Amino acid sequence: MKFTWLPASLLMLLVAATVASLPKNSKPNFVLMMVDDLGIGDLGCYGNKTLRTPNIDQLAQEGVKLTHHIAAASLCTPSRAAFLTGRYPIRSGVAGTIRPGVFIFNAASGGLPSHELTFAKIAKQQGYETALIGKWHLGLNCERSDDHCHHPSAHGFNYFFGIPLTNLRDCQPGHGTVLQIHKYLPFQTLTLVLVTMAILHYAGIITIGGRLIERLLSLTLVITGLVAGFIMVFPYLNCVLMRDHRVVEQPFTSENLTQRMTSEAVDFIERNSARPFLLYFSFLQVHTAMFASAAFRGSSRHGIYGDAVHEVDWSVGQIMQTLDRLQLRENTLVYLTSDQGAHLEEISSTGEVHRGWNGIYKGGKSTNWEGGIRVPGILSWPGKIPGGREVDEPTSNMDLFPTVVHLSGASVPEDRDIDGHNLMDLLQGRAERSKHEFLFHYCNAYLNAVRWHPENSSSVWKAFYFTPNAYPENEVACFHTHVCFCTPGYVTHHNPPLLFDLSKDPSESTPLTPDTEPAFYSILAAMKEAVEWHQRSVKPVASQLTVGTLIWKPWLQPCCSTLWQLCQCQQDQ
Repeated sequence: MKFTWLPASLLMLLVAATVASLPKNSKPNFVLMMVDDLGIGDLGCYGNKTLRTPNIDQLAQEGVKLTHHIAAASLCTPSRAAFLTGRYPIRSGVAGTIRPGVFIFNAASGGLPSHELTFAKIAKQQGYETALIGKWHLGLNCERSDDHCHHPSAHGFNYFFGIPLTNLRDCQPGHGTVLQIHKYLPFQTLTLVLVTMAILHYAGIITIGGRLIERLLSLTLVITGLVAGFIMVFPYLNCVLMRDHRVVEQPFTSENLTQRMTSEAVDFIERNSARPFLLYFSFLQVHTAMFASAAFRGSSRHGIYGDAVHEVDWSVGQIMQTLDRLQLRENTLVYLTSDQGAHLEEISSTGEVHRGWNGIYKGGKSTNWEGGIRVPGILSWPGKIPGGREVDEPTSNMDLFPTVVHLSGASVPEDRDIDGHNLMDLLQGRAERSKHEFLFHYCNAYLNAVRWHPENSSSVWKAFYFTPNAYPENEVACFHTHVCFCTPGYVTHHNPPLLFDLSKDPSESTPLTPDTEPAFYSILAAMKEAVEWHQRSVKPVASQLTVGTLIWKPWLQPCCSTLWQLCQCQQDQ
């Protein structure tokens, strides 16, 4: 009897050893990286032979590479709204019927509505420490310059270091302006009217009072002065760097900004290594205005664009090394993507080509051709996701929402339509087919195209209801407007729709016809039925991209000094 304590003691030791061997953080961490305007063909693991991306390539080798990964929109603001919420942008109102389809002022009142649920907000409720480092581009204020109703903190991010808008041409001296106001103001018409009136006056055909001519000339000069002045102060208003709720640089300095953001990301991971965390690292590169730190300038064969890609790859490497050093790699799901395809129209004010490469895919940013929405999708989680695999099933950046929510221990909300699907079965090999039978592609608030992957079929059909008018005609880009528009006058509607089989023609080079595809009309009929079902599910909401929500409002302007001092400071240390 005196030895009866031995089994119990051994059992207690076994339990203690088991508990000690469990990871301190039983919930997985998340590192979600989004590059801005990166083309799917810019990475070595997706076929690039002239740019060096060893860290991203290694990430793909260790995990799963998605080769049919689709951004939910072809412009920054709606694409990022969809990524964070798992919902088509039309559902949250982050879609409009006018151009532009994104925010271009910090002092606009639109943004991601507060009632939307992001994966950060849900992860925070599950006990995660959350951070956004980099680009936001989903609004800032509503009624005052400091209400921060659309700030990342209102959507679940405990820490924010980055820019509330986007990296604009105006943020780098000598790169021109994103406004291009001269294209929308009638300077040429006004000049023509003045010259014609002067000729007719001196020819004796009409008589014009000198005072009228003086007023017209004065009006022209005033308009010109106002436009020139606004363009001059534009960087002070919109090139803003924030730390949490405080403006720390205005305008920000691009030099070494990626390195500073990388240091912030490393610090965040180190501070939170003992608890579950979610890091959304949103690169400013490789969006215009192009920049690269001194260590990377001249490192590529593709100018400043290639240099920026090299710096992004370096940054990814620093983050992965940090996870390895802290022994967090096997408990961290890592995701890397781009918010849309490369911007084909990017040519600097000096004529240097800044555009990336979308591989074999047609078109680019701001279009729903495959080059505008088929993006890199790499997920790695050693021990949980088998490495070295490719998945060619249709997936979406909206899928990260339900995936993160599920892994964080929460349930996907049932009080709203969620358009993404949990990726884990597909990534772990338990499922061979994507749950996306249909994907709907919007250009702003207009339904542009539909993708259909029928059950028990390898085909992926895609139908376009309209396509952008390309300029020049033999190109697939819109150089004279800087991006392709989807508003009337800039598109061509198709009846019947243009139909492609992406499984046989991924470059969308040859539309199918009833002669080349016997099931032509039945395919379009099935897609039409799906569109009608989808549109019935879209509830009317207030648009966040109207004239009233897009225009600059002085009382919403974030400033680290007074507005009359041009809102300028260099405070960040």
